[in-house]
Amino acid sequence: MIELEFQATPAINVSLTDAAAHKLQELTAAEANPAIGLRVYVYSGGCSGYRYGMMLEDAPTPEDCVVVEKGVKVYVDGQSVKLLSGSQIDYIDTLMGAGFTVNNPNAVAACGCGSSFRTEDDEGSPRSCAH
Repeated sequence: MIELEFQATPAINVSLTDAAAHKLQELTAAEANPAIGLRVYVYSGGCSGYRYGMMLEDAPTPEDCVVVEKGVKVYVDGQSVKLLSGSQIDYIDTLMGAGFTVNNPNAVAACGCGSSFRTEDDEGSPRSCAH
């Protein structure tokens, strides 16, 4: 008998605004792969310590937390869960530009350009603000 060992991934509470869900549905409408989703992650960098990253991903990895919100899949890696829990992903389209943003209740400070943040518990390693 073969026993399989599964690593439990923590739960995460991430939500999408209607605008973000609509834009993601628009971006993935022509995709044949039903597993395609938005990968949201945090990495060290920026003048405040952490930066957000987002990209479309073909499928989740075994370490990912998967959230299905408004018909859209969101993949968050296990390392980013703590920093993103409770966050809301929005899509804005203004005269200054368009794109996805993260409204993160864990961020206690952000840099002036808005591309990096830090938390109360873990400040990351501040770097230059090249965005």
